[in-house]
Amino acid sequence: MSPVWILLIVLIYFGILVLISRLTSKGGNSAFYLGNKKSPWYIVAFGMIGASLSGITFISIPGWVGATEFSYIQMVLGYVLGYFFISYVLMPIYYRMNLTSIYTYLEKRFGSNSYYTGASFFLISRTIGASFRLYLVAIVFKYAIFDRMDVGWLNSLAAFSEQVGFDFVFAGTVMITILLIWLYTHRGGIGTIIWTDTLQTFFMLFSVGLTIYFISKSLDFDISGIVEAIGSSEYSRMFYFDDPSSPNFFPKKFFAGAFIAVVMTGLDQDMMQKNLSCKNLKEAQKNMNWFSIVLVFVNFVFLCLGALIFIYASKMDIVVPEKTDMLFPTVALDGNLGSLVAILFILGLIAAAYSSADSALTSLTTSFTVDILRVSEENVKTRKLVHIAFSVLLFIVIIIFERLNDDSVVSSLFKFAGYTYGPLLGLYAFGIFTKSKIHDKFVIIFALSSCLLSYLLSTQFAIGFELLIYNGGIMFIFLLISSLILKNELK
Repeated sequence: MSPVWILLIVLIYFGILVLISRLTSKGGNSAFYLGNKKSPWYIVAFGMIGASLSGITFISIPGWVGATEFSYIQMVLGYVLGYFFISYVLMPIYYRMNLTSIYTYLEKRFGSNSYYTGASFFLISRTIGASFRLYLVAIVFKYAIFDRMDVGWLNSLAAFSEQVGFDFVFAGTVMITILLIWLYTHRGGIGTIIWTDTLQTFFMLFSVGLTIYFISKSLDFDISGIVEAIGSSEYSRMFYFDDPSSPNFFPKKFFAGAFIAVVMTGLDQDMMQKNLSCKNLKEAQKNMNWFSIVLVFVNFVFLCLGALIFIYASKMDIVVPEKTDMLFPTVALDGNLGSLVAILFILGLIAAAYSSADSALTSLTTSFTVDILRVSEENVKTRKLVHIAFSVLLFIVIIIFERLNDDSVVSSLFKFAGYTYGPLLGLYAFGIFTKSKIHDKFVIIFALSSCLLSYLLSTQFAIGFELLIYNGGIMFIFLLISSLILKNELK
């Protein structure tokens, strides 16, 4: 498919998002932060699917099937348990305290140092997480558009990039991607994102469904043929109970999934900001419960897509790229499936990428403005400057990551989450399940020490994504020791 047509699709899609932004950006700063608490729960639930899945799920999960088969579904089932905890333990706390930033809970429970530590770890986590997602999308956009354009100045720039060892074409792709996101989020914030995410979730799921149809048609599979082909393939194994030392061992994956859901949704300002925009707690819980059910089915569909892509690549003698994240783009754009599949892939990728990155940029702006700067929610000038600053920061981090990453992006994301969200898990667990006070001034030291000990632990033992649980547990122990010391001092 011509890269010019792909670029045109991107611009048309972006124009639709800008139009939605203009229609939904009324209401001032309250709309930016919480959408005036008027968001319908079913719209939030549907839009959260896209924000939760992101471009990583769209590309990296299908590519991950080759190495991990369907074992990811074990984590997805664990998500359901985690979302149940969020719905009936965390969200009642957030709504009762009428929070704009969920990290205000830490200040009221422990003190200002805990508050700043929680907000800072979120800012680090979400900045890196959003960068992971946009990095992958930028690589695909570069491959789909700029690498396929036979234009003199682009060829010269690519040649110059090779000489100096810095990919200016990739950097330009990243800059354009972030600029487009900034343009339609800087006005309306969460009030806009609730609706743009809904549109983008629809496009993502629509494109995946039709892509499965066209790949199956090319392979002469009907529905029963799809089931049989995937079931008899080398990729279909879901559950692992035989080897406790394996990273795929069911209890490890299941409970890692539960805790990942808690921290990456329930302790994440990005995802909770959408829930807090619902009219009341009851509607927010409806949103979370339906979201958790639908997400299991959607992730299973992505795994089926991954298996079909590997089966298709094998039958068509398509070489699987060293980085399997690029297999889906290769098959969609160069796999002789036709222009419609290429268009569907681009639409799905844009939808997946923007639905995650736009909410990340908004939540980073909210957390830094409210939690770190502690300025009034009505201070529009400061909020806009922070929004620009985080756009620039995302650009810098993506460029750094492009030069360092040598792993599947989804794998890298979950590994990183184990370090940055672990201290948050320990803090909230101690705050909710105990009534003890702690030495608030030492919380940042506890958090950094917990991350360091978790890293040392991972170098000595075969630890997978359950590293998050160990990290949170170590943080909990530090807080428990601190509370015991404080009690002894007060006697």
